[in-house]
Amino acid sequence: MVDGLNKGLRKVEIAVRWDPSPAGQPTTDLDLVAATYLADDPHGDPAYVVHFDSRSPDGTITLNRDSKDGQGFGYDEVMTLELDRLDVRYARVVVGVVIQQGPAERTFVSVGNPGLRIREGYNVLTEDDFGGVLGATAATVAEFARDGSGPWGFRSGLRGFEGDPVDFTRTMGVAHRP
Repeated sequence: MVDGLNKGLRKVEIAVRWDPSPAGQPTTDLDLVAATYLADDPHGDPAYVVHFDSRSPDGTITLNRDSKDGQGFGYDEVMTLELDRLDVRYARVVVGVVIQQGPAERTFVSVGNPGLRIREGYNVLTEDDFGGVLGATAATVAEFARDGSGPWGFRSGLRGFEGDPVDFTRTMGVAHRP
């Protein structure tokens, strides 16, 4: 786990971009999802999940930009995690990207020019193009964790998921037990 300059991470931005679907094709909709886990069960069920039509109860995780078709400028979907404000009862946050499924199952191989950027301020923590999970319908993209009230650390790495997006949100943090 990397922790930013010994103080840990404070406010992190996760951003996803993709190109619109070709003319005549169904739109492509990627969604950022964040799940929080309690300190007494950091790999169990999420305490709560933030996605396109929800928010964190305390306002520390917000979806700042939501695109349903990739027709934004630059990054189409943006989520902010204010880790420094997150209550000490939370020890872990896992972030993922889900491809909304339409009449036919879609995987990252069918998404035009996808990209991911995670940064704190101007410091880019990681960037990726989803090339390692082309057959997946969803993927975890980051994990933030801390011990007690200590600093937040960051672990990058895409892990693909094949299946229903609802199942992904229930299991996205459980599947990565150390």
